[in-house]
Formats: sequence, structure tokens, C-alpha cells
Amino acid sequence: MAGKFELYKDKSGEFRFRLKAGNGEVIATSSESYATKAAAENGIESIKKNAADAKVDDQTS
Repeated sequence: MAGKFELYKDKSGEFRFRLKAGNGEVIATSSESYATKAAAENGIESIKKNAADAKVDDQTS
């Protein structure tokens, strides 16, 4: 099964999202809450657009 984004409301009533792997494990979450559903959906689209070509910046060395 492919991964999926889940869009939900947090305890304060704001919108957040999380990315789940095919096995159901949460592998990423939004670092901020969004006042509107549309803003959260824009955040998801930004992840989809930018993550595919993202480089790893190893700051451990």
C-alpha cells in the first residue's frame, strides 16, 4: 500500500497533517498548525512538490 497524507484538526481546532507510510507508521508531521483547511492542503502540496528533489544536508560532520 502506498503512503498517504492525513489531514486532521488538533485539540485547538486548527488543521495539521501527517504523512503515513504504507504500513501505517507516521513518518512526518506538520511542524505548525494552520488556521484553514486550504492552508494545510497548500502545506501538503509544498511537501509533494519539494521533497522529491530534496538533498540531504548532513550536519553531523
